[in-house]
Amino acid sequence: MKHPDSDRTGGTSPLEVVQSGEARAVEEFLPAVYDELRKLAARKLANEAPGQTLQPTALVHEAWLRLGGGNNRLWQSRAHFFGAAAEAMRRILVGQARRKKRLKRGGGLVRVELEETNLASPMPDDDLLALDAALDRLAEVDPRASELVKLCFFVGLTQEQAAKELDVSVSTAERTWAFARAWLFREIQKG
Repeated sequence: MKHPDSDRTGGTSPLEVVQSGEARAVEEFLPAVYDELRKLAARKLANEAPGQTLQPTALVHEAWLRLGGGNNRLWQSRAHFFGAAAEAMRRILVGQARRKKRLKRGGGLVRVELEETNLASPMPDDDLLALDAALDRLAEVDPRASELVKLCFFVGLTQEQAAKELDVSVSTAERTWAFARAWLFREIQKG
């Protein structure tokens, strides 16, 4: 699989091409990251509550559009891009959870897809909304811990992968993860 910062002809990565403003940049960048984004979206959706109507492909496409369709040249690194993608996916899923909770949309009724009935570890909408609020508060206290949670929980990266993306050691990521989990648990219990 080709990563967005892997070398191509001439040693320039697709991310560098996007940042340079070249006309073909977006056309080269999306294919370089698409498969990885789709796998991350599939892992995240596997943790959603039954009745989730969003498919991994749709989640990736919506996240891509929210990221500016590749026209955002502010990504400083691969980690920055995937962090932005994680945040976009998080906001999409939280927004969808809020919409589903509205009485106008059926309130507490649950839609069951016959083909997708074996989802692992579903997370109820109320829990997702509580986590989202607590994660916003965590970002004020410890932005790195918040980013780590987004990468591990919402994108589905392992702690080792997230450590690499955040450019920290695995032991630092593990300590940060332990802190973030305890902090979030306490905050959610308060609410």
